[in-house]
Amino acid sequence: MGVGGSFWELLKPYARPEGFDYIRNKRVAVDLSFWIVQQETATKANVRNPHLRLTFFRTINLFSKFGAFPVFVVDGTPSPLKSQARIARFFRGSGIDLSDLPVVEEGVSVERNAEFSRRVQECVELLELLGIPVLKAREEAEALCAQLNSEGHVDACITADSDAFLFGAKCVIKCLRPNCKEPLECYHMSDIEAGLGLKRKHLIAISLLVGNDYDLNGVQGIGLDTAVRFVQGFSEDEILNRLHEKGKEATMFDGAVKSMDDSIPCLDERSPRPKVPHCSTFPRKGCLEKPEGFACDCSTSDADHQEKKQKKQEMDDSVPSLDERSSRPKVPHCSICGHPGRKKSHLKFSCDFCGTFPGKGCLEKPEGFVCDCSTCDMDRKEKAQKKQENWQLRVCKKIAMEQNFPNNEIIKLYLSNNHGHFTENDGPHISWESPKTEVLVDFLAYHQHWEPSYIRQRMLPMLSTIFFREKALNPTNTLLYGQYEFDSIQRVKVRFGHQFFVVKWKKAVHAMASVTYTIPGDSDIEQEKLTEVDESIDLLDECNVPQIHVDDGCWFLLTDENMDLVRAAFPEEVNRFLLEKELKESKRRNKSGLRSEGVEEMSDSPKSKGVQLSITEFYRSAKVIFHEKPGEDSAGNSDAQGRETSTEKRKASDSKLSKSVRRRLLFG
Repeated sequence: MGVGGSFWELLKPYARPEGFDYIRNKRVAVDLSFWIVQQETATKANVRNPHLRLTFFRTINLFSKFGAFPVFVVDGTPSPLKSQARIARFFRGSGIDLSDLPVVEEGVSVERNAEFSRRVQECVELLELLGIPVLKAREEAEALCAQLNSEGHVDACITADSDAFLFGAKCVIKCLRPNCKEPLECYHMSDIEAGLGLKRKHLIAISLLVGNDYDLNGVQGIGLDTAVRFVQGFSEDEILNRLHEKGKEATMFDGAVKSMDDSIPCLDERSPRPKVPHCSTFPRKGCLEKPEGFACDCSTSDADHQEKKQKKQEMDDSVPSLDERSSRPKVPHCSICGHPGRKKSHLKFSCDFCGTFPGKGCLEKPEGFVCDCSTCDMDRKEKAQKKQENWQLRVCKKIAMEQNFPNNEIIKLYLSNNHGHFTENDGPHISWESPKTEVLVDFLAYHQHWEPSYIRQRMLPMLSTIFFREKALNPTNTLLYGQYEFDSIQRVKVRFGHQFFVVKWKKAVHAMASVTYTIPGDSDIEQEKLTEVDESIDLLDECNVPQIHVDDGCWFLLTDENMDLVRAAFPEEVNRFLLEKELKESKRRNKSGLRSEGVEEMSDSPKSKGVQLSITEFYRSAKVIFHEKPGEDSAGNSDAQGRETSTEKRKASDSKLSKSVRRRLLFG
């Protein structure tokens, strides 16, 4: 959707691959319809309500992993200009012949699909429960996204509609892939201007020529390459006016070549006076035969002669030949070396360009030789100009054959800055709120049939991001989700070239005292496993699932958090962790240094010279082997087993519990 003719392929060389932190702490406008349409191809199996699932996981990913502040935009009432194009697109997708295409009444808007509208409304309800702002556009969502971007309300737009640039977008994120090193594919209008020399009105002109969402056909016979080459010849201020001129007549622009048929109208069109009949050349009853070269000197004939002479002079001035355009005489060139001068003169004297001596002749010109003298250079420029003028003339003739071109309503729609339900002075109302967790759990449990523990676990990355942001602004003793407190930083994790802190959370004492745990039966465990398998079919947009960690009988939650966010909320804990990490690394370096010195001493010993040692000489087993004496009963083994510590028993019991049981114990 957007500009036709593979417009994205034209912009592909100017795409910027960006990392995770590119949109961190930035506002981004998201075209919700774009996500809902994508769910049809993103879903790899029969998943329940894939539009809700995709919106849920992508929003949490966008908020927690990328650290962005998303603003979702939904479509409004479609423009009547788009009605015919929408029906034609439906016919093409369904394989119906376009000759049966009905004609839509002018000014009548075709309503959107009822099923699609229902999905959009369900996603809007989900986003509002997550605390994400949602705006409704007057017509197209990408138009409002572009307006928010151009006016500075957001920093980028997430949409695949290329006409967002025509509506004024400055930065468009076409692809968002969370599971790769550079997950963002960004396009900046400044890069397009620098690389192609095309600005906003140039892009509008290209869309009018090759087709767009409001006119799928464009101008017949003009493709994307031709349209780009054509509009590059004019400035942004004049390109749309030039299209209006060429839509009325098939003439070239000022100073260009004009066609003979269009520039010389017939006599009846140029003169309102009636044509006076004249006698034929044969004598008829008293008429004298007209002599050779006779020219009538009546007023009518004289006026005709003057008009023809004037028009011929205009044509001579507007279409000069190559010889007339250059008053210089044609310079002869040598057939041997190709340089200016005649062959005989080069044999007698010498060629200044070849640098040979008199009487030695010229150097034979190589294959593909091109003379670079001033005369030849001027001729090449004149021929190139004439070729360019003729090409422009053919394009203009194709434009002139189109009816109602260009469509002023389409141009006005692209240049408009009123795509939202707010005034320029007030601006849009954009604010982020805390998620309504319990209501959201009920909503997803009803629509998706998810277990409450599964929903709370998937929401935890978003809740932890909100927790760290609030902790950095207001350092009070708050709890994550009302029951988890920050314990420590376990380690640094590198994922797709990006570093994260793995944070350990533990349940607060008062939260643990008020919770009664129940161990589900075998049937519940099997049902939980089925749910996990069903919801993990498409991991493309899954957020990072918190892991359950058992340490010395205590259960912890592990989440991947942004390092800067954790440092802002808990600077002392981060400094302590980094100091301990540095001490461990220094000890490891010292041990490796001592080990390398020992290896060098062993290599210098006379015993090792010329002897191939076995691997057991380097890595000796530290295991003590006991040989059981004959007749000795197994009572000692039973005593040894009875001396297990209570900690080991707890570890053994914890490892027997399934993942679903441990998740229920933590998330209730």
